[in-house]
Amino acid sequence: MTAPAANGPRIALGGFMLESNGHAPVASRAEFEATCWLEGAALAADLALPAPRGPTGLTGFIRAMDAGRPWQPICTIAAGAGASGPIDQAVFQDYLARLEALLRAALPLDGVFLALHGAATATEDPDPDGTVLELVRGLVGPDVPVLATLDLHGNISWRMVQHADMLCSFLTNPHVDMAERGAECAAAMRAMLGGMRPRMAFGKLPFIPPATSQNTAAGPYADAIAHGQRFLDHEVLNVSILSGFSLGDTPKNGLSVIVTTRTDAARAQAVVAEIAAWIWDSRHRWTTNLTSLEDATAMALAAGRDPARPSLLFADVADNPGGGGRGNTTDILDAFLKAGVHGAVLGIHNDPALAAEAHALGAGARFTARFNRDETHPLSHRLEAEAVVEALSDGACIGRRGIYAGRQVPLGPTALLRIGWLRVAVVTQRKQLAEPAMLEMLGVDLRAARSLVVKSRGHFRAGFDDIFPNDRIIEVDVRGLTTVVLARVPWRQVPRPIHPLDPEMEWTPPRPEDVPVRGG
Repeated sequence: MTAPAANGPRIALGGFMLESNGHAPVASRAEFEATCWLEGAALAADLALPAPRGPTGLTGFIRAMDAGRPWQPICTIAAGAGASGPIDQAVFQDYLARLEALLRAALPLDGVFLALHGAATATEDPDPDGTVLELVRGLVGPDVPVLATLDLHGNISWRMVQHADMLCSFLTNPHVDMAERGAECAAAMRAMLGGMRPRMAFGKLPFIPPATSQNTAAGPYADAIAHGQRFLDHEVLNVSILSGFSLGDTPKNGLSVIVTTRTDAARAQAVVAEIAAWIWDSRHRWTTNLTSLEDATAMALAAGRDPARPSLLFADVADNPGGGGRGNTTDILDAFLKAGVHGAVLGIHNDPALAAEAHALGAGARFTARFNRDETHPLSHRLEAEAVVEALSDGACIGRRGIYAGRQVPLGPTALLRIGWLRVAVVTQRKQLAEPAMLEMLGVDLRAARSLVVKSRGHFRAGFDDIFPNDRIIEVDVRGLTTVVLARVPWRQVPRPIHPLDPEMEWTPPRPEDVPVRGG
């Protein structure tokens, strides 16, 4: 590795954030542009804003680096589309070409930091995250530090591990530590610039945990994360336990354990082996417990009729845009309307045509709302109902709590419709309802709502926990692309056997000496 420049090391920054649902429609260039597609000076300008669009991991890395000795950030490209289907291969090739050109123009570099998700697939490439890391490593050479943050829902490949010096996953779900993990990578980058050469061991379990068992406040995943963190010491630099994205439907599916040590490869291998065995022994705790739509409707009816009862939050976990859901299934809406539920707020329903019609008609207009008129997915059923346009917004949202706190979350033209005794928020850009500002900008008083229905799997918990504690959250069993009932998923590519799809399978955790390690 060459000596850093006199005015500080030159560190390239970039990102690629996509969680690919193997059964969702292909992610287009338009989806990325609506969320984040920023290059060079545009990325630098965005990250300098109080509420940027770029990945939070980059913000945390920059702040931590800025607190130390002088350095030179070199912004390349950051692209993100939340969760969707596989990225269109042509769009991904364009991203790679732009990343390569920007990195080549910046050479020589002293380090590279990337904010990655870890669960992307493309229409032709099954491992885009590995492709990105391999490209970067090929350009900068074997001795330049390459570090990345990962979402803890990443589906990790050995190829990803081979081409990085440290992969550092989030510790929280809902994800509220993204900036902290960026800062952790900054500390490791400084140490590597000072001569540290870390070792990274990798383990993969034949285990797909249901998404609703992956919260880290309490339960089996919280216990696994805590168990892993106990190994941190003067030698163990990072322990990342990635539950994986269950609906990726890829050969990379499965819970992963990554351990990075400062110098000791054998220690990294031993910790991976111990954690893998511990989690495998606890696998039967990772279960899901859903409430039927009939029972959920009855609970919403009771809450609406009796203001003395506590208000309730109903999670439509099977139609979570944060996991690739379309954000527009109508099962809960239809059931609540037919039952005459009072005081419910539902959102956010992804329907650009309906939002545009509401804006064209204007506030106060009465019309027949036709949900999903342009939708082609068989799970996105059409529904017609008489509605009143209660409020309109341009959808320019800045989050204030949880995963979106301090970030721009553009929703596009947005409308609040009153239908019967309930209200529905309709948006143009597909997002999960994990942020109270998404409804507050439409004039919704969340504390006055008797029921709140969110299209989200888990991130809503950090956005609405001041109003709805865990004992007032109901996870509803309905249809959708992000079902947590894994037996309903039409699997094509996951490795078999795998738990819980094959509940009687046997697996022996690896011996330490059999754990693959990079840098050893």
